[in-house]
Amino acid sequence: MSAASYFEQALRALQNVRDTQADAIRSASGLLADAIVSGRSLYSFGASHSFILTEEMVYRAGGLMLVNPIYPHGMNLSVRPLTLTSRLERVPGLGAELLAGAAVKAGDVLILTSVSGRNAVIIDMAIAAKDKGLKTIGIVSKDYCSRVTSRHPSGKKLPDFCEIIVDNCAPYGDAAVAVKGFSEKVAPLSTVTGCAIVNAMVAETVALLVQRGIEPPVFMSANRDGGDAYNARLLDENRGRIHYL
Repeated sequence: MSAASYFEQALRALQNVRDTQADAIRSASGLLADAIVSGRSLYSFGASHSFILTEEMVYRAGGLMLVNPIYPHGMNLSVRPLTLTSRLERVPGLGAELLAGAAVKAGDVLILTSVSGRNAVIIDMAIAAKDKGLKTIGIVSKDYCSRVTSRHPSGKKLPDFCEIIVDNCAPYGDAAVAVKGFSEKVAPLSTVTGCAIVNAMVAETVALLVQRGIEPPVFMSANRDGGDAYNARLLDENRGRIHYL
């Protein structure tokens, strides 16, 4: 059964992330915790479906309040025609311009997500972030990234410009399930494993903050009694580092 095969592949990939990426996730969480303690801001970016990981982190119950989205203008599912997303993510220089429109400062942390790690927009943003003194965490599929060429003029890919790389363990091409009688695999894995990675990073970051005696700036569900008041207090206390309000 193909549906069962997808669950098997997803569970196997998640286990692979857990078993092989613990050190990288711990290191990434350390960067996030250090930035929070130091009064810095956090940012996240990804083009097209990779932006789903940013959406998973921002303004989310149980999520860190301090993650600011850098919107992939023209590269998300609200644009028409949707094929424009694939063209824009290959435009040299666009990533640097998008970062220039964000309120980033040296010492801030930027999470960059690209399954293939090959397109110009993500690479240019990583280069610009390094030039501005930001610390960068990249989330890619190492298998996918290693088997494609760069689309950036430098000939390099996202892992060449990030301090920490977390492998989402998605396969080359992302799709995971082979269906008998059809030549192409179906059902991608990168969103499942990517969302698990960013939430694991949040959990580890919060644990590090608690160990340091810092109240973690985390959203309570607004649908819980007391949630609105709890969130309003923490939003007010951290307003200087929250740029999406």
